[in-house]
Amino acid sequence: MTLWLVSLVLFVVSVLLGGINYVTTVLNLRTKGMTMWRMPLTIWAFLITAIIGILSFPVLVSGFLLLILDRSLGTSFYLSEIFIGGQALDHVGGSPVLYQHLFWFLGHPEVYIIILPAMGIVSEVLSVHARKPIFGYKAMVLSILAIAFLSFIVWAHHMFMSGVNPFISNFFVLFTLIIAVPSAVKVFNWIATLYGGNIRFNSPMLFAIGFVSMFISGGLTGIFLGNSTIDIQMHDTYFVVAHFHIVMGIAAFFGMFAGIYHWFPKMYSRFMNDTLGKIHFWGTLIGAYAIFWPMHYLGIAGVPRRYYSFDTFDTFRHFGTMNQFITIAAIVVFALQILFVVNFFYSIWKGKKVTTQNPWGASTLEWTTPITPGHGNWPGNIPTVQRWAYDYGKDGREFISQIEPLAEGEVEH
Repeated sequence: MTLWLVSLVLFVVSVLLGGINYVTTVLNLRTKGMTMWRMPLTIWAFLITAIIGILSFPVLVSGFLLLILDRSLGTSFYLSEIFIGGQALDHVGGSPVLYQHLFWFLGHPEVYIIILPAMGIVSEVLSVHARKPIFGYKAMVLSILAIAFLSFIVWAHHMFMSGVNPFISNFFVLFTLIIAVPSAVKVFNWIATLYGGNIRFNSPMLFAIGFVSMFISGGLTGIFLGNSTIDIQMHDTYFVVAHFHIVMGIAAFFGMFAGIYHWFPKMYSRFMNDTLGKIHFWGTLIGAYAIFWPMHYLGIAGVPRRYYSFDTFDTFRHFGTMNQFITIAAIVVFALQILFVVNFFYSIWKGKKVTTQNPWGASTLEWTTPITPGHGNWPGNIPTVQRWAYDYGKDGREFISQIEPLAEGEVEH
């Protein structure tokens, strides 16, 4: 118990210190012209992700504390009328479903803690490498806020098979389907940003486009699982594994890879090898679909997850070949990630050197730092932000940096 109390105190202190640091940073930047509507979508996504984490993780901590009380001090938050060896335990009135509610109240916002940063990174990379302003900037911000709000009122769609009142389930079905709307807004705006752009098909751009593909594929299958009636058939099958991992696993990794390839020159003053990056992308994209598309068919057939072998099930035995194919594809995809690791560390010392502070021609603030930023990033004062983050193809110019003042009569985005 002492360890848990110390951990709780450290958690509270870290949250307070983090909040103070954030407020100080925001106040400092606001004096330099950085308003909320001038922030890049990457920073918007990180900000909302932090807020989701602060609001959702304490609920999980509470759930764990109640569990410790049940197991150590004889309380009955979760335990009730349990018999061991024919003898009833001294626990009455608890409900194990309460633990599921507390866990999934964190569990569902947590998936957006994973995917929102990737969404922000992809928005930035698509705009920079399509040489176009992000389409619908304010709609993108509002959709992030809508996703954050709705993520807190859909947790029980994980519990349709837990004995939850079916009339209550209707509420969660409704808002689970509604949360697809802001996600669809983001997908539409990403595609509209690409439309008509002068696209560079380099490694960061390929992974950003791959993210959009994976997010669409995985998101569509979520509509099936969000329906409580269909979930009765799909629950705890490979369909759930396929849906979750293609939209939250592979898509989130694609967003991360896009960000690494994009910001690597700023971090290490060298480029990652683009040829190896493209091999990494195409192999991972094809391999990921080879892993998870067959799983959808297995799930529709009712094949359950978390089974070591299906040899004792006559119904599922003939799916063995498909499972072998999935396993081989997973091994190949894993091997390709070793290629990425080699490329990453090799490029730190041997990659092509960056010759300008802004090799991608990006407009955001970080690209105004020196080629190799030192402590504090800028050698002098923080530059003053003069405009929004996505001035591409404006007034006949390829891009305009955020620190360039607005011309007389110029309207900001």
